[in-house]
Order: sequence, then C-alpha cells, then structure tokens
Amino acid sequence: MSVSQRRHRGLVAATVTATLALLLSGCGVSIPSDPDGTLETVRGGELRVGVSPDPPLVEDAEDRPSGSVVDLVDDFASSLDADTDWTVATEETLVRMMEEGDLDLIAGGITSDTPWLDRAGVTRGYTGIDGADGREIVMLVPLGENAFLSALERFLDEEAGT
Repeated sequence: MSVSQRRHRGLVAATVTATLALLLSGCGVSIPSDPDGTLETVRGGELRVGVSPDPPLVEDAEDRPSGSVVDLVDDFASSLDADTDWTVATEETLVRMMEEGDLDLIAGGITSDTPWLDRAGVTRGYTGIDGADGREIVMLVPLGENAFLSALERFLDEEAGT
C-alpha cells in the first residue's frame, strides 16, 4: 500500500470516527453507559451490596455488616443519595446473585487476582483501604455497567487512592 493510500485510509477512519461520535452525541448516548441503567437506578434509590466477611474489612454483625469496606460503600451510596441494602454470603453466591440482577455491587476482601473476572466488572485495585494490609482490594459490578463502574472508581480514587 502506498503512502498516499495509507493517508487516505487514515483520513477516512478519522472522518468516520468523528461522524459516529457526533451521531451518538445527537442521540443522547453518553459514554460510558450502563445498558441496564445501574447508576440511574441506584441514584436516589437503593444500592444493593453483597459482602463476604473478611475482618477488619467486613465483619458480619447481627443487624448489618461493619468494617472499613462497609463504611466506604456506605459513603459511596450517600454520594449517590442512595440507601444501602446489605447481603452477606459467599463470593460464589454473591456473584450468582449479581448475574441474576439481585445485586449492584460486591465488596469486601476481594483482591485484584479475583477469579470472577469473566463474570463481573472489576474496579482498579486499591491498597489505601484501612485493613487491606497491602492487598490490592477490588470491587465487583455487573458486567457492562460502565457508567456505574466509572462513578465507583472516581469515588474510590478520592477516598482510598490507587
């Protein structure tokens, strides 16, 4: 392929990309987006969170879980003007519940080498969470819910650092 042909292809690709971006913005599509609308559903409503005990990050108590991750998630919910509904179970049960649409977020002592990468969206790893003891803690969200994931990561960046 000649230099002229490569330039022409590059120009065509750039034009198509710019046109597509304009069309999408005209349709009210925002990026990142949530195909299932998690962020919009949670905002002003309820954040359904699953946790597995991992003291001191998450401790199971009779009325509701406690710990540094629980406090962090409660603060995230507050930032969205949402109430928090807690479910305590094993990670496997929680991931299944999220796949079935019963949870918006899974939090706790989940690390960046989580086996759930193919079944959930995963935040960046955070070492600044109290009680993490140097582990890179991640949180799980439903697959494809990118606006929700972005909002969570922006919050975690401010509160827990990277």
